[in-house]
Amino acid sequence: MTQRTVLVVLFDGVQSLDVTGPLEVFAGAEKTVPGSYRVLTAALGEGPVRSSSGLALVPDLTLATAPAPDVLLVPGGTGTRRPDPPLTDWLRVHGPRAGRLVSVCTGAVRLAEAGLLDGRRATTHWAFCDRLARDHPAVRVDPDPIYVRDGHVATSAGVTAGIDLALALVEEDLGRDTALTVARHLVVFLRRPGNQAQFSAQLAAQTARREPLRDVQQWITEHPDADLGVESLAARARLSPRHFARAFRAETGTTPGRYVDRVRLEHARRLLEDTGDGVEQVSRASGYGTPEAMRRAFVRALGTSPAEYRRRFRPTAAR
Repeated sequence: MTQRTVLVVLFDGVQSLDVTGPLEVFAGAEKTVPGSYRVLTAALGEGPVRSSSGLALVPDLTLATAPAPDVLLVPGGTGTRRPDPPLTDWLRVHGPRAGRLVSVCTGAVRLAEAGLLDGRRATTHWAFCDRLARDHPAVRVDPDPIYVRDGHVATSAGVTAGIDLALALVEEDLGRDTALTVARHLVVFLRRPGNQAQFSAQLAAQTARREPLRDVQQWITEHPDADLGVESLAARARLSPRHFARAFRAETGTTPGRYVDRVRLEHARRLLEDTGDGVEQVSRASGYGTPEAMRRAFVRALGTSPAEYRRRFRPTAAR
């Protein structure tokens, strides 16, 4: 087995979880499969760097003396909000030499500043997607997925999405069983595909200000198999359908139909992941009515069928 070198870049203002999350994944894989990874941290200088939370991190070596990595990982943090020409210059030279170039959270900003994302599809933390797109128009910014892979370059959303991406890389290198072992040890799920939204339906939509609309939101979540048409939901809120649809969108930022679609999709995904229920049973319980209607919804939103989704994202032990 060829040992892969993972080099994590450190700098003042780095988000400590962006560093330690992926680092624990690769270190866990090394413990599971000895000789698989060598994980190193490096900074421009020799001394410790101060993370955004105040935690001091001591790099293993300087970037000037770092070996050419198989995986070059650039974390995010408040330090990416100000220019760092020396680090940008180093990335511009050494980034293209890495086997895989990875960013977590606003680490994508550093890659973009070095021109390493030009012409590529990328993502970052949802709060900084607009800034990334505005400041770097050559980058095709996708604000929705938890991570995006474009060739040898992979970018991820905030904090925990870096763990998802690292697990995906371990699965690619060492197989699903090893990635599952690491995920179980870290007590995280090996279930989130890269095109999963950064927000669940409940988080993506704002909570309505008025109690009747909040109650309707909760009702939708608890009863995805019910009649969730606008007329039925409006009656539950004691509003006319037209007034309800207008008020719901104004207070949640999305239409009732789109909210229902996301809730049903999430419910179906959980059933496929966590139960042995058949596809027909899952489709009824999630409000789709028929397996074909659920299949169309999955292909449209996730690019895969329910059966393939279950095969890929249900834990081996559950199967």
